[in-house]
Amino acid sequence: MLDRTPSTTKRVARLVHELLAKRSIDRQVRNDDHLTQSGLSSLDIVNLMLRVEAEFAVSIPEREMTPANFRSIAQIDRLVRALLDEND
Repeated sequence: MLDRTPSTTKRVARLVHELLAKRSIDRQVRNDDHLTQSGLSSLDIVNLMLRVEAEFAVSIPEREMTPANFRSIAQIDRLVRALLDEND
């Protein structure tokens, strides 16, 4: 049976692109691009943290709410996968 759920990477990328669009930034962001250099502010990153928690039904521990973990789509994806693995 085929898994029709989008990958975590695609879901994180969608959240990032939604935030960029909300700020009227029309830019392609690759998985390893720095999100603040792509146009997201520190407040956008906080909003992204909240959206990631809601999207994946996870609670990000305070110790994991670091700039390094939210530097790129790839970093967020690694964090989400780790959190999801902890919940299994």
